[in-house]
Amino acid sequence: MFEIDLKSRQPLYEQIVDNIKQQIIKGVLQANEQLPSVRTLAAELTINPNTIQKAYRELERLGYVSSLPGRGSFVNEITNQVNQERIRVILESLKAPIGELVFLEVSSDEVKAFVDGIYKEKEDGYEAEH
Repeated sequence: MFEIDLKSRQPLYEQIVDNIKQQIIKGVLQANEQLPSVRTLAAELTINPNTIQKAYRELERLGYVSSLPGRGSFVNEITNQVNQERIRVILESLKAPIGELVFLEVSSDEVKAFVDGIYKEKEDGYEAEH
């Protein structure tokens, strides 16, 4: 269910967050579905429960899940408002790297071509899945 790469430079909790977000977005995890308990997932992945807890807190902060004390963490319904806020945060985080590209005199056409390439890869991947 969850894939982590112990050799990756990306922190484990971020890998878990990314995995769960992808599963929610793709519909593998449905609204109101309960996530595995912290202890269960920690045992399954053989990593520290604090790492799982950190990932779940981050998912809650991002609006993907809600935690109910004593009951666990549950997938939230993805609303347009949550999506719009997340988009705003992501676009804001792109300002610094794009500013650096401008400083390095990378043309807007090159940046657009790069972004178009990402969309193309995503479309090709989606078509391959269906």
